[in-house]
Amino acid sequence: MVDLRKLDDVTTRLGDVVLDPAGWPSFMDEVCSAVGATGAAMLQSDIRTEDIPRTDSISEYFTKTYFPSNLHVTDIRAARGVPLMLAGVDVITDADLFDSESEMLRDPLYATLGDFGLKWFAGVGFRAGPALWALTIQRSPKEGMFEADEVKALSRLSTRLTEAATLSTVVGRSAVTGITSALDLIQVAAIAVGRFGAIIGMNQQANACLGEDFAIRNNRLLLRDRQANAELTRLIDQLDHTSDLLTIPSSPIVVRRIDKRPIVIQMQLVPPAARSPFLGARAILLIRDLEGSIAFDQTLLAATFELTPAQARLAARLARGDSVEDAAQEAGVAVATARNQLKSIFQKTGTHRQAELVALLHRVK
Repeated sequence: MVDLRKLDDVTTRLGDVVLDPAGWPSFMDEVCSAVGATGAAMLQSDIRTEDIPRTDSISEYFTKTYFPSNLHVTDIRAARGVPLMLAGVDVITDADLFDSESEMLRDPLYATLGDFGLKWFAGVGFRAGPALWALTIQRSPKEGMFEADEVKALSRLSTRLTEAATLSTVVGRSAVTGITSALDLIQVAAIAVGRFGAIIGMNQQANACLGEDFAIRNNRLLLRDRQANAELTRLIDQLDHTSDLLTIPSSPIVVRRIDKRPIVIQMQLVPPAARSPFLGARAILLIRDLEGSIAFDQTLLAATFELTPAQARLAARLARGDSVEDAAQEAGVAVATARNQLKSIFQKTGTHRQAELVALLHRVK
């Protein structure tokens, strides 16, 4: 039987999972406790992927049977249930999908549930933006099928789940946008990607890096450097197979180019608020174009180290990665003049080598 008071208490926790999507499995555990069920999972109507939020109690079924046997592709509950939800039905059960229990048990999906102590099903429909989802709740044979009064009680969840899922998507997207925009301000290129590598957002600095060597195809990052592209593919594969609760050790990916300096890609996991299952954000790729696109505030350099305008221009070019010879040519002065300016810069900044100077200037930027 459904404990209505307990179910109402559980729904008050939806605000917590909006801010911390890692709490969805715990929330579903509490729902199962309130409705007398073994476990639950969240499935999208048209795209069912292995990273779905689910309770530990039924996780083994999904990892060992549902996805490996491609039951997510032929799931009869989606084939027959989604049209009902699209027509306005809030909750569907086995009784809505089959004429008899014997017909139900002949279906390949239901034939495998018994191996994991599961049998009966109820799906609570809700939306995350335009996407249709269902909170699928599984009961054991002993717990019994969902009766009409229990279905009515579960329907109370539908609207609240829609509110929470939609808000979770907005919060997640805002978090991702906030991160990439903040990185834009400090001239760091950033691309937000989902677990399977789809691009969720990118800032203006990243857009400026795009070209033949560093491109976007089918909403995914594509690198012309084959070795770097293979490394990126392996990194995305790690995102696919690693829990959101675990860190992913990764080395920088160096994208080598024929006529330009390399691009370096490093990965950072997105913060918890951005990991909404309905948005799918998983990581931020930090992009460093070593060709020298980074701008340095020459006025700030001059004020900080008491440099002349000419010295500040030279310091900025060296920090950008130019050689003394290239910087002299760009400024239209003799190399000897540039070297004398560099000596003065060393003295004013308290540095002795060009590498030491560049490291210092990057700290000021």
